[in-house]
Amino acid sequence: MPIELKMPALSPTMEEGTLAKWLVKEGDEVKSGDILAEIETDKATMEFEAVDEGTIAKILVPEGSDGVKVGAPIAILAGEGEDASAPASAPAPKAEAPKAEAPKQAEAPKAAAPAPAAAAPAASGDRVKASPLARRLAEQQGIDLAGVAGSGPNGRIVKADLAGAKPGAVTPAAAAPSAAAAPAAIAAPAPAQIPDIPHESAKLSNMRKTIARRLTESKQQVPHIYLTVDIQLDALLKLRGELNKGLESRGVKLSVNDMLVKALAGALMEVPSCNVMLAGDQLVTFQRADISVAVSIPNGLITPVVTSADTKSLSAIAAEIKDLAARAKDGKLKPEEYAGGTASISNMGMYGIKQFEAVINPPQGMILAIGAGEKRPYVVNDELTVATVMSATGSFDHRAIDGADGAKLMQAFKRLVENPLGMLA
Repeated sequence: MPIELKMPALSPTMEEGTLAKWLVKEGDEVKSGDILAEIETDKATMEFEAVDEGTIAKILVPEGSDGVKVGAPIAILAGEGEDASAPASAPAPKAEAPKAEAPKQAEAPKAAAPAPAAAAPAASGDRVKASPLARRLAEQQGIDLAGVAGSGPNGRIVKADLAGAKPGAVTPAAAAPSAAAAPAAIAAPAPAQIPDIPHESAKLSNMRKTIARRLTESKQQVPHIYLTVDIQLDALLKLRGELNKGLESRGVKLSVNDMLVKALAGALMEVPSCNVMLAGDQLVTFQRADISVAVSIPNGLITPVVTSADTKSLSAIAAEIKDLAARAKDGKLKPEEYAGGTASISNMGMYGIKQFEAVINPPQGMILAIGAGEKRPYVVNDELTVATVMSATGSFDHRAIDGADGAKLMQAFKRLVENPLGMLA
C-alpha cells in the first residue's frame, strides 16, 4: 500500500515549516537514508531523509511552499511492485472516513449541550485551564474562554478549540487578565507603510520569525535584571598562549571564548541558584552546566549547546564549539544539539562592542553578554596601570534569580577569569 510521507518535526519547537527544495522528482526510486528534500524549520534549513524505500509516486506539496504544518502529507511513496500511478487514487479510501464519523458529528451538538454547565465554575471565579497561546489568541479575538470546551489534557483549552468559537463579551472574571495582557496586544501593530524610497523586500524566514517572536515574548514576559563587572584579562591571555603552544601538536587552538564558556560553567556550579529555570510553579535547579553558545549564521542566530561544560577540558570544549559552529553555519545541526541548555553566553567582543545587554533565551534563567577586551587604565594592587579589561553583563530572570545571587555568579565568573588556573583544577 502506498505510504504518505509527512512533514516531519525537525526541531522541538517546530509547528510548521517551508518545503524549501525537493531533491527528488516523481518516478525517482529512493532507499532508506536518501535525502528527499530540504526543509526550512524555525531553527535552520535541514535535510529530510527517507525511512522506507520505494518510488516517489506523487509530490503533494511543491517546493517553496510556506507554512506546511507538521504531520501534513507532502508526498506519496509507492512500495515495491506497486503502480506508481496508483497513489493518485490511493487517498480515496480516506473519503469514507468522514462517512463513518458523520454520526459522531451529528451527535456533537448533544454532547456540547452541557457546555454552559461545565463553564459555570469558571464564571464563579475558578481559573480557566488554557494554554498561553490559546489565552493570547482569545484575548485578541474577544473570545470568552469560559464558554469554550477544552480538548487538551485535563480539559485544557488549546489553539484548535478556538477555531469554532465566536467572539463574545468577556466575563468580569476574565476582564482583569485581559487588561494585564494588554501590552502583548499592543506589541503587534499593523505592518508599517513602506516609504517611497528605492528598496528591496525579502520574505522573513521561519528562523527570523521565530527569533522575533521569542525575543518579543522574552522582553514582555521575563523581568530582566542586568549586572555588569569589569574583568582583567591579562592572566587569562597569558595562560591561553602557553596552552596553545602545548596543544599545537594536537591541532587544537583555544579561543578566549572557549575559556569563558568554561568559566561560566564553573561559576554556575559554584552558584547553583543561578543554574535554574522557571517551569510554571516550579523552580528547576540543574546539576550540570550545559552552555548555549550564540552563533551568528546567514539567516539569523542559533545557540548550539556544549553539554557538561563544567566537567569537560578546555581542549574538548574548543573542539566541540568549533565543530558545532561549523555545522550550525551549514545547517547540519541535529535538534538535540541546539535544544536545552541551562544558560547562554553571547560574545560580541570580536566586533569591538564594549558592552551590551543580551535578551534571555527562555526558559533559561540567565545569559552572559561578553564585550571586547581592550587596554584601559586600571588599578592593580592600589596602583594605576594599563591592563587588558573586558566588560561582562549578566541578564537574569528576576522571577527565578535574586539580584544577590546574580551578583555572586558575576563575582565567581570574574574570579575564575582573573585566576584562570582554577579552571584547570
